[in-house]
Amino acid sequence: MPTMSFAQALNDAHRVEMARDSNIYVAGEDVGVYGGIFGVTQGLLDQFGEERVRDTPITESAIIGTAVGAAAAGLRPVVELMFVDFIGVALDQLYNQAAKMKYMFGGKARIPMVMRATCGAGIGAAAQHSQCLEAWFMHVPGLKVVMPSTPYDAKGLLISSIRDDNPVVFLEHKMLYGVEGEVDEGEYSVPLGKADIKREGNDVTVVATAQMVHFALSAADKLSSDGVSVEVVDPRTLSPLDEETILESVRKTHRLVIVHEEVKFAGSGAEIAAIVAEKAFDYLDAPILRVAAPFAPVPFSPSLEIEFIPSEGQIIEAVKTVTGG
Repeated sequence: MPTMSFAQALNDAHRVEMARDSNIYVAGEDVGVYGGIFGVTQGLLDQFGEERVRDTPITESAIIGTAVGAAAAGLRPVVELMFVDFIGVALDQLYNQAAKMKYMFGGKARIPMVMRATCGAGIGAAAQHSQCLEAWFMHVPGLKVVMPSTPYDAKGLLISSIRDDNPVVFLEHKMLYGVEGEVDEGEYSVPLGKADIKREGNDVTVVATAQMVHFALSAADKLSSDGVSVEVVDPRTLSPLDEETILESVRKTHRLVIVHEEVKFAGSGAEIAAIVAEKAFDYLDAPILRVAAPFAPVPFSPSLEIEFIPSEGQIIEAVKTVTGG
């Protein structure tokens, strides 16, 4: 398999799907001539033309609103928000319209649209351009929420998202765009709602998302030298959530640490912890611990931003706590 960066893998997914289905179009701020602020849509304008790759005004409500209408009328839009933080001005279009139309029309309406958006801290973009807001979208029935951590998963999950007949929120952590990995050429899909065990282990389950998957894998390498066997589970999609893979892992290891970059309070980890407490409590040999960001805006100061982002050291400390190490 060729090696691609995370951004290149997403670009390849666009190309594969747009070549396959002429109903797919791309829209967003600077997605055409500029190729996207992070290069994900580079070259699509030249290949597919301005009818199918459209630069838009700086109006998120219009980007999402037109996508909802186009999807209801039979197209398959893939729209990009530069930063997920900007969704506030388009929330009605997303959670009140896109997410509810199929239900309100008795299943007769289809809204096959994908909203791609960057998330996460690490580039000094400060409080209004660095948030992880996946828990917001998880809370809305009718939305699917996807959060890949590797180039292979990014391509396969985006293809699956584009082909899905429901609205999908596809979240891409900024710090992953340059991460490289092996990616199949051509067409393949990774199913939505299926977690992946990135590393098998026996002593503790670590459920991690996006960039935190890589932090967890690095922590697991270090912990193995101390004789601690860590199983790393990447949900890949947060809604639908693959509860059974997580529960099976906890039943095996009897311990759970959840790691995400969202703030800890009411984050996705709280839902995962509640599911395990309700359905696998008797298997737990230690309290469930969460490693997450503090309940604060993301700071601009580089030194404070580093402290805000959950660290590999915090993961190691949490694992040692639940294993009694």
